Amino acid sequence: MKNTTPTESPAGRWISYRKEIKILDCTVRDGGLMNDHKFDDRVVKAVYQACVEGGIDYMEVGYKASKRIFAKDKFGIWKFSDEEDLRRVLGDNDTPLKISVMADAERTDYHVDVLPKDQSLIDMYRIACYIHEIPTALDMVKDAHDKGYETTLNLMAISTVQERELDEALHLASESEVDALYLVDSFGALYSEQVRYLTWKYLQYASPSGKTVGMHAHNNQQLAYANTVEAIIVGANLLDASMAGLGRGAGNCPLELLMGFLHNPKFLLRPVLKCIQETIEPMREELKWGFDIPYMITGQLNQHPRSAIRFNESPDRGNILKFFDQIMEEE
Repeated sequence: MKNTTPTESPAGRWISYRKEIKILDCTVRDGGLMNDHKFDDRVVKAVYQACVEGGIDYMEVGYKASKRIFAKDKFGIWKFSDEEDLRRVLGDNDTPLKISVMADAERTDYHVDVLPKDQSLIDMYRIACYIHEIPTALDMVKDAHDKGYETTLNLMAISTVQERELDEALHLASESEVDALYLVDSFGALYSEQVRYLTWKYLQYASPSGKTVGMHAHNNQQLAYANTVEAIIVGANLLDASMAGLGRGAGNCPLELLMGFLHNPKFLLRPVLKCIQETIEPMREELKWGFDIPYMITGQLNQHPRSAIRFNESPDRGNILKFFDQIMEEE
C-alpha cells in the first residue's frame, strides 16, 4: 500500500461512490441492546425484507452468546441467534443478503455453538473484544474461519487504547485469518481528525494483507454519520449503520443518511424508509434511543455509557443537571 498520510485517501479525496463499499445493517443486533434482544419475529422479518429490497450487503441479527453465562429466560432469542430461530424467521435466505452475528470474546462458547458453515444460515461472524482479549478473539477468528465463515475483528473502546497496544493488536490481527478490521467508536467519543488518523492507521496494517477496514460509530455527540463519512473518505469499505439510528443509547449512524451519501444505484432507499415508518419509529417511545444529554456527557468524557444508562432508567431521568454534577464529582 502507498504510504499515504491521514489526510490523503487511497481511493481519492471526496469520493462517496466506490463499488468496494459494503453496508452492514446492525438495527436488530445493536437495537437489541435496548430491549434485551426481545424483538418479535415481525420486527426482524420487516428489517430483513427492507435489507433485501434495499440492496444492503449484510444484516446482523444478534449475538451468539454463551447460555452458560447468559440465562435464556432473561434475554430474547436474538441474544443467542440459534439456527432454528434464524431459519424460522429468515427461511433459507435465498437472496444476495448475507447474515451476520456478533460473538463477544470470552462470552461465547464458540467451539460448540459455532456450527460448520454448511450447517448454518450465518455467513459472517464478527468477533468483538477489548484490547486485553485479543488472544481469545484471534482464536475465535481462526475457529470461525476454519469452519468456513467470513470474519471481522471489532476492537472495542478504541478511544481508551494506548497507541503502542493498538499497534501490537493490529499487527497480530494483520497476520491472522480475519477478513476485516473494524474501527469501533464504542463511547461515541471520537472526532473527525481522530477517525481520519485511526482509519489511516488501520489501513496501514490491513491493506498489505488484503484485509478490509470497517467503521462502527456511536452517536453520543451527533457525530456517527460524520465520522462514518470521514472513514469512507480515508478508505474504509465496510460500514455499519442502523435504521433511524436504532442502537444502544444514543444509537448508531443512521442507515438512511449513509445510503443517500453513497450514491450507489444498487442501494434503494424507499424500502428502508417504509420499514422505518411502519416498524422502527413506532418503537421509539418504548426503547428511547437517540441523542440524549447524559449520553452526550459520557461521550465528551470518553466514558462507557453505563452511567447514563443507569441514570436514564432511574426516577431522576430528565434531571440532566443532577447527572452532570454526579459524573463531574466522579472525574
